[in-house]
Amino acid sequence: MASFEVNEDCKRMSILLFLLAIPGLLAFQVLDEHYWNKVSAEDLTESLNIELNKRVAKNVILFIGDGMGPNTATAARIYKKHEYGYLSWERFNHVGALKTYSNDKQVPDSACSATALFSGVKTNIHTLGVHSTVKKADCDSSILKENHVVTLATLAQDAGKATGIVTTTRVTHATPAAMYAHSSHRDWECDTSLPYSASKCKDIARQLVEDEPGNNFNVVMGGGRQLLMTDPPSTPDDPIAEGIGTCKRVDGLNLIAEWTRRMEDKRVRFALPKNRKELLDLDTSKTDYVLGIFCNDHFPYSYKVNYSDTSVPTLEEMTTKAIKVLNNNKNGFFLMVEGGLIDQGHHIGKARIAVSETVHFSKTIKSTMELLEAAGILDETLVIVTSDHSHTLTISGYPNIGSSIFGLAGISKTDKLPFTTLSYAIAAKDNMKMRVVNGTLVREDPSKVDTTSYEYGTQGAAPNRVNVHGGSDVLVYATGPNAYLFHRMHEQTYVAEVIKYALRIGKYSPKPVPAEYHSSKSSKLMSSVILLIMVQLIFSLKKLM
Repeated sequence: MASFEVNEDCKRMSILLFLLAIPGLLAFQVLDEHYWNKVSAEDLTESLNIELNKRVAKNVILFIGDGMGPNTATAARIYKKHEYGYLSWERFNHVGALKTYSNDKQVPDSACSATALFSGVKTNIHTLGVHSTVKKADCDSSILKENHVVTLATLAQDAGKATGIVTTTRVTHATPAAMYAHSSHRDWECDTSLPYSASKCKDIARQLVEDEPGNNFNVVMGGGRQLLMTDPPSTPDDPIAEGIGTCKRVDGLNLIAEWTRRMEDKRVRFALPKNRKELLDLDTSKTDYVLGIFCNDHFPYSYKVNYSDTSVPTLEEMTTKAIKVLNNNKNGFFLMVEGGLIDQGHHIGKARIAVSETVHFSKTIKSTMELLEAAGILDETLVIVTSDHSHTLTISGYPNIGSSIFGLAGISKTDKLPFTTLSYAIAAKDNMKMRVVNGTLVREDPSKVDTTSYEYGTQGAAPNRVNVHGGSDVLVYATGPNAYLFHRMHEQTYVAEVIKYALRIGKYSPKPVPAEYHSSKSSKLMSSVILLIMVQLIFSLKKLM
């Protein structure tokens, strides 16, 4: 009989293939046609019994999973619910898709995409709350009132509704800022981020506290203390953030104190919770305005937080408190909630962080739906869940059912090394797993590291300083009054239109909308048309005479 030697590489590969197969073998179950017929029949029965809710919405809650593209949601579902489960919003009755391109880019950033969602106007990348005539960093153009777009917050306030924003990022960051600020550059969050050429412009933090609609918000919760006040307090758990993408106020202003003075002048019931305990102890029945700034920069990632009295609160805790405060208004409310750390996790190439934050986002929405039902306002509240843009995360290979979404998917037939189920098209510094050995490009063997770690830099392709956004469409899920209006591929701007219609605000309001809320360009165009008609009438009269 012929004999042969099995080298160490072959042994290791055989063991690895066996280990890769174990999760699938353990989870494998025979689901025959009767099972799938039953599942499909139940789904169809539920669909046939859907009743369209066409009543006017009293309230709207818009959830934004920042950077939560379809693959991120799928990965979170598999991670938390396995293949057969659903995230909290995935069984909403009405689903559509949104095209996320901006006025000037196929792939948007959060500033222009949030502006599209909140104002119904596609604009240029990096700009906030301004028309597409305003280019990035053009301060002079951005301060002209005729170049400002009108946000849902302004229209809701004009209708007498309570308004609020809740985020796990800085409250001045791109997504929340698009609800209230007008800026030609998203980075102009505080005084030290304004270049000399933008000396005429007001930083975003000041716009939140000093200008409408920001200074009329009933609820503002998130991070960013060091942008709102000079010399903010800091601790080892909440240091002053330094470096690229951060900003620290140095002009002597204390915008939190300024907000407090404004509330006192209004003689309203307000609160300034500074940590989790103060928020949880807040008596919402006696509070109409809340400014909760819980840290100096963005919130820390959830897995890093030892939740305690002095820590930041969870997104779930902030959201439920916000709803209770806003619900004090008999006219209803409009609330935007952002799961902002999903995007932050993707940008640093840590897929497990992004996916884990998506799970926390799902938990927040589950608690919200339970609260709305308990409060008796579920049927009068339109709840929308979507994203501002996607990321380049992919799910690939042929991993077995039951395998860890953060694990290995198979063996490459080219370099004979395993590859992970998740990967990025663009690689941040910790995602490039290639090195040159003896003149040959060699890929890192992921089986030798813990790919399930929060800190694992998921494998990526093209190198970059940070991971960049993806340009895929994002999904939009809705339930409640007028949710059925989401039903096919839509422009991202359509979300704002549905909300206006559902709440009957803005142009859909039964009350006349003040002229200043209409686009000045439309007004100018109408004036020009009227002038032209008048000139033609004059010439016609002269001919008759």
